[in-house]
Amino acid sequence: MTNLLIGAIGALLATNQPAALSNLVTQTTGVTVTAMATNSPLAMELHKIEEQDDAAAADVDEWIIQNDKFAKEGAGIPKADLNRRIRDRFEASRTAYKDFIRRHPDYAPARVAYASFLHDMGDEDGEFEQLQKARDLDPTIPSVWNNLGNYYGEYSPITNAFACYEKAIQLDPKEPVYYDNFATTVYLFRKDAREYYHLTEQQVFDKAMGLYSVALKLDPTNFERATDLGMSYYGIKPFRTNDALAAWTNALSLAHDEIEREGIYIHFARVMGQIGQFEEAHKRLDAVTNQMYVDMKRRVARSVNDKEHPEQATNEPPQELDLPVPASAKTNAFGMDSRL
Repeated sequence: MTNLLIGAIGALLATNQPAALSNLVTQTTGVTVTAMATNSPLAMELHKIEEQDDAAAADVDEWIIQNDKFAKEGAGIPKADLNRRIRDRFEASRTAYKDFIRRHPDYAPARVAYASFLHDMGDEDGEFEQLQKARDLDPTIPSVWNNLGNYYGEYSPITNAFACYEKAIQLDPKEPVYYDNFATTVYLFRKDAREYYHLTEQQVFDKAMGLYSVALKLDPTNFERATDLGMSYYGIKPFRTNDALAAWTNALSLAHDEIEREGIYIHFARVMGQIGQFEEAHKRLDAVTNQMYVDMKRRVARSVNDKEHPEQATNEPPQELDLPVPASAKTNAFGMDSRL
């Protein structure tokens, strides 16, 4: 299921829809299901349920896409009706998971798979319960610890999230997602990190950026991860100019097309404006022609002009670009939701 559609389904089905939308942090990063499949009868039976779940998800993906399209034409069905249709389509999967667990309560992979299903449905409390049971049954599954970290990062205590991510990394030190989530949580909850690790704020930033860097080294061609690293520097004071420029240079080298490249040009312009290289900032902005960037280009251009010509600056408050908020609504280099 795509991250966009997981989010849409969760938001539709959750009781608290705004909370469901805000919880999509981590949901992109590390909802791993059974990565321990074998040819045992239990594993094969569970795999069939997961295939059934995948088929339902594919149907729902198509419904959401089509209803979105029809809604733009004034012909979409009401959300309540779509919600009901989605619930009905997934009910067979829910029943199958519950029946399997009733018959095999000590089979940890089933708990992990059901937790992932509940996650997609926006039932975070139900997911948490299944993750705890999976952890108790088999404490060696790294994705369980990662996803528990995601839960604690959203609902606290934050220090539990730190411990869970550390455990996930200990069990699987080559999974970039775990470092990414850990970095994000340290970055967002700096006060908790300072107290927990006995660090200064700059040392907390160093820790977060170090974790982000490890994630990128493990997945060096991931454009989204590279842009996350670049955006993270905006929250650091004093601004780390050279590090930020190096991060954006790397992200530019990983861009797949002109749309992604133009998004990076905007960030170069923003950095250049901050350090007083106004001519270079304007050159970067001039290279941005795609219509989707009109608003962001305007905002950055205004910021650059205000710094270049402070005597002409307006009294309007500055409009900053979104900072990365990976534990609740992570945004990518273009100010769009990176889950989409």
